[in-house]
Parts: sequence; C-alpha cells; structure tokens
Amino acid sequence: MESGDLKIFRTVAREGSITKAAHILNYVQSNVTNRIQLLETELGTQLFYRSSKGMKLTAAGQNLLGYADKIVVLLEEAVKSAQATDIPKGPLRLGSLETTAAIHLPQLLTRYHGLYPEVELSLITSDSHRLIRKIKDYELDGAFVYGPVSQEELECQPAFEEELVLISEPKETDLAGLLKKPLLFFGSGCSHRDRVERLLAKEGVEARHMIEFGTLEAIIGGVSAGLGVSLLPRSSISRIVQAREVYLHPIPEEFREINVVFIYRKDLFKTEAFKVFLDFLRSEGTGRE
Repeated sequence: MESGDLKIFRTVAREGSITKAAHILNYVQSNVTNRIQLLETELGTQLFYRSSKGMKLTAAGQNLLGYADKIVVLLEEAVKSAQATDIPKGPLRLGSLETTAAIHLPQLLTRYHGLYPEVELSLITSDSHRLIRKIKDYELDGAFVYGPVSQEELECQPAFEEELVLISEPKETDLAGLLKKPLLFFGSGCSHRDRVERLLAKEGVEARHMIEFGTLEAIIGGVSAGLGVSLLPRSSISRIVQAREVYLHPIPEEFREINVVFIYRKDLFKTEAFKVFLDFLRSEGTGRE
C-alpha cells in the first residue's frame, strides 16, 4: 500500500465521486478507478458501494478512512519538518469568508508577501461551516470565519470586528417593510441567516423567499437592481454606498456586532511561514473599519 493510494482513496471518500476526485487530483479518471480497485484487491475487501449516485463508503472503508487521514497528515508533517528552516517559505493554505477576503485581506496579504516572498500563499473563499470542516480535515492551515468558534480541537484568534447593516435599493426606512422583501445571501452555510431569522422574529415579520448567490458582487448587483435586500458588513459596501448604488439601513444593536476570527487546529504542524503569519496577523490585524 502506497501513500498515493491513500490520498486517492480519501479524496474519493470525501467527494463521493470518482470524477470529482480525478479533477481535484488532476488524474485521469480511469487511473483513479484502477487505483481504488487495486487497493481493494490488496486489502481483500470492498471499500465502496458503487451506484449511479456516486461512491459511498462501506464499513471497512469507514474504518480505513480514519487511518488514512492520520497517515496522510503525518506524512505531510514529516515532509514539512524535514524541509523546515528559519526562513519562512513553502505553502501556506488559507481560507476566508468572501467579504473578509474582499475587504480586509488584500492589503494584509500584500504586506505579508512583500516581507516573505518565498511563501507560496493560496486562498479559497467559502462560508464559515465549510471552512471549519476544511480546517478539521487538515485541508487548510488556517481560516478567517465568523466567531465565536468553540471547538475543542481548534485554536481561535480575534482578527476583525464588523458591523452588519441592511442594504436595499429603494429609500425605504421602515425596517419591517424592508424585511418583507426577498433576502439575498451567500449559500446555505451563510452565518448571517441565523441573525436575520432572529431579526425577523423580533420585528414580527414572516420569513420570505431567500435567494442564494455565490459572490459578494452578485449580491450587491441584485440589491442594486431591486431584487431584494441583504445583510452585509458595513466595510464591504462602503464604496458602493458612496456611489449611491444601494442604501444602507442600521439594524438593532443586538444583531449588529459580529467578529471575524482566525482559526487553526491545535495539533497543526506550524511551519515557519505559519508562525510568522500568526505573529503578523496579531500585529497587523485591525479592528472595525
């Protein structure tokens, strides 16, 4: 059994699809299929149930996945340890909320990269729930998510303070009236939805249609066109407000404050690039903008 086989196995297990795994690994689909079959032959057991809906782990596959995760992570840590130097370099895999990536991180990452050009920065954006899962699965070194985050295996460091505001196209000032319009959000894991649901309950407004978007620009464009309203950090729409493309409405104080935190696993092997980034964030991170 080779480490490469375990990497292929755990990717298929995570994605539930040979096709998706092949795309992520940049392998030919038939190669992935053959490697899984060879692994099953070597172990003398079936690891997946195969159907038109995809690949689902058998009990034996579930057992192997736990060990495969540990082995792959240990191998990655061994490589990092062997390559460790006092000079920050190598990969640094970060995740972030869409709004944080758009507003807070460009200058922060530019300054960091200017000081440590040998670090290979990568950044993906998603919602808090998916980013936390990627951290727990060792797919990211660290991520910016909405706090608080209280999970035993994770470290949590304050990063940015945000003020949430409601934005709309018409100049309507009645909050209850605004909340009756369609609500525009990111995907189902969007952290703002819980607040909106509590806000709707407080205002005595029945929940209306919610429309999902993939990007901040799409949400702002939808609001500007009159499609509905949205709840966003003030910092993410300040320029748009100045251009008078949307109108900003304050919300009750109990729903207004939200913090962005930087999370990472407690047992993460901290490369010099990660250690320096953590120190850099502590000194360069800002409060509310």
